[in-house]
Amino acid sequence: MIIETKRLILRPWEENDASDLYRYAKNPNIGPIAGWPPHKNIEDSLNIIKTVFSQKETYAIIFNNHPIGCVGLLFHPFCNHWWGDGSCELGYWIAEDYWGRGLAYEASKALINRAFNELKVESVYATYNKINIQSKRVLEKLDFNYLGEINNINFLGEEIIEVIMKLE
Repeated sequence: MIIETKRLILRPWEENDASDLYRYAKNPNIGPIAGWPPHKNIEDSLNIIKTVFSQKETYAIIFNNHPIGCVGLLFHPFCNHWWGDGSCELGYWIAEDYWGRGLAYEASKALINRAFNELKVESVYATYNKINIQSKRVLEKLDFNYLGEINNINFLGEEIIEVIMKLE
């Protein structure tokens, strides 16, 4: 499945994307705020492509012919939370070099449209670390509604506040 927007192409990840993925995912400003550790090497990125990014409805965000991020819909049992039948969880990240351009919004909007119109999902959930104001703004632009907050433990073993949002 390939999804095209005004500026982006969303397509499945390919093994030859590993070096581009590593270039951006090694940045300590990206992974930790999104809940995952920075990638240590290209092999680490390749492993993520073969496992995490190989799930259905997980797409490389292509801008100017290169992957610059990821957007996906996570369904039970592959999401962190079980939201119930007819729902999924939206996840996304964009390379720091591309922040502030509306690309996370554009990619997420396209995938949300697919979720409701083609996959017949009834509701989409999303969570973010409360200190991740950029992610909060993306979800607000997408018209997600605030549901609440939970305490969670990140990959470093630190307690964080995770904000839960929902779109119906």
